[in-house]
Amino acid sequence: MPEAPIPDPITFAVVKNAMDSIVDEVAYTVIRTARSEIVKDVMDYSAAICDAKGEMVAQAKTIAQHLGAIPEAMAAVQARWGGRLQPGDAVIMNDPYSGGMHLPDIFMFFPVFAEGEVLAWVVVICHHTDVGGRVPGSNAADSTEIFQEGLRIPPLRLYREGEMDEALEALIGLNVRVPDRVLGDLRAQYAACGVGAREIASLVRRYGAAGLRGHFVALLDYAERMARAEIKTWPRGTYRFTDHIDSDGLSEEAVRLSVAVTVRDDGTLRVDWEGSSPQVRAAINSTLSFTKSNSFLSVRCALRGDIPNNAGVFRCVEVTAPEGSVLNPVSPAPVAARALTGYRVMDTMFGALAQIVPEVIPAAGEGGNTVVVLGGRHPDNRPFIIVDMISGCWGGRPDKDGVEAITNPSQNLSNTPVEVLERQHPVRVEEYALVADSGGPGRFRGGMGLARSYRLLAEEAVMQLRADRVRFGPYGLDGGQQGGRAGNWLDGAPVPGKVTGTMRRGQLLRHHQAGGGGHGDPRARDPEAVARDVWNGKVSAEAARRDYAVVVDGRTGILDRAETARLRERERA
Repeated sequence: MPEAPIPDPITFAVVKNAMDSIVDEVAYTVIRTARSEIVKDVMDYSAAICDAKGEMVAQAKTIAQHLGAIPEAMAAVQARWGGRLQPGDAVIMNDPYSGGMHLPDIFMFFPVFAEGEVLAWVVVICHHTDVGGRVPGSNAADSTEIFQEGLRIPPLRLYREGEMDEALEALIGLNVRVPDRVLGDLRAQYAACGVGAREIASLVRRYGAAGLRGHFVALLDYAERMARAEIKTWPRGTYRFTDHIDSDGLSEEAVRLSVAVTVRDDGTLRVDWEGSSPQVRAAINSTLSFTKSNSFLSVRCALRGDIPNNAGVFRCVEVTAPEGSVLNPVSPAPVAARALTGYRVMDTMFGALAQIVPEVIPAAGEGGNTVVVLGGRHPDNRPFIIVDMISGCWGGRPDKDGVEAITNPSQNLSNTPVEVLERQHPVRVEEYALVADSGGPGRFRGGMGLARSYRLLAEEAVMQLRADRVRFGPYGLDGGQQGGRAGNWLDGAPVPGKVTGTMRRGQLLRHHQAGGGGHGDPRARDPEAVARDVWNGKVSAEAARRDYAVVVDGRTGILDRAETARLRERERA
């Protein structure tokens, strides 16, 4: 396709940075105005700006995992509402089979007009605390059809010329457990969209509508050109990798994810998920839009950092998944816990990309955040819903250890502060710590997993868990070993990673996340680094000897150099 001419590189750079600033301001507005902790504390939301055709030209520093799904959702909105919207209108949708991801993620699309025509769209996606359905939080892994998961919204106009539609507001409010939070967060989304529209209008006044359209085209072409140029430096061929989810929670059978990444001569990639498991009964199925989003994101992580984050990069990646598979399910398959599969899509992609660009790809991290949902009622009958998303660690990197207590690379989340959980809900967090010996051994050690526990102070609550990496630990790379595996306990008794049950007053739910995989031969790790890990409680003295052939006094943290040298020499012999 012919590339749009760039008027001059300075103006182009100014517009590019202005768009990045505007979309970040949209994101900051969401945080400042949202009602629920899952948005304002955990930061499970995202923002983007699209051109008139719906191609994403800028994205905020939010949940990157969401954004690759925008093209298909945008297509559904335009098919229904193209040419029918007015300034101040906003359309919402969450239907996974119309380009959405799962029902709690409600998209809002806000058209920005210039000279009587749509110039751009501001898009804000928020994970809502509840959208109805069989369980609080609408996020259970053990639902068996989408109709159990909550209110399913096709592309509908929530705002007409600045006013919320009363009928749709009443319908949503009646079908969710915490309407003040859900409707409050929808209003926050609209306010943020308005900020984006206002700032885009200021660019129109400066550069004109036609000039801005030209810059949008140029931005997309520029990202595509840069991405193609880099991919052309990658070794040609097809690279395969397979990873697994423990199970879908309703059977013991592991769920297989297999990918083949083909590097082509023209600077494009083909990502083929043939060989992955068929769709499953439980709600870990990933819609094709979400599979594409995570595939795009994985490739973007392997590219240079100065390539713009827009849909131009998507043009370089073709993604296919068999219909009826866990990565492209057929309705009415449930999808509420699809994020878990999205994380494994990225782990599998990274396993293939590590064969192409090993110098930039880390070992597997914790396997994605764990979701703990507790829902019940206060003594005065007010409902409460805790949706706690525990972010853990990265695997060892080619030149550095993994990082702990950090968001998964596919997300940009924060762990809910303990004080917020305890202040707003009848729960006491009795442990929030790093798990010793959970980081996979390697020349560069994997990050440590997190432990978190919840003592219920209400009479009763519905408990939901969505956890993984209990059977299949996070893989290591280049000789690094697996990270430690996850675990869940209720009053000391093991419970499955995907379960819905009941907690009663005084019971304690405890979760250990998996640790990240190691990178490189553990015997090549600097003994001083191992000794520091022992002193800091990250690695036990026993594990130092067993995994690294390093002898450290567990009480003092002092390295025994002579004994370490003898031990490593014996192992080499």
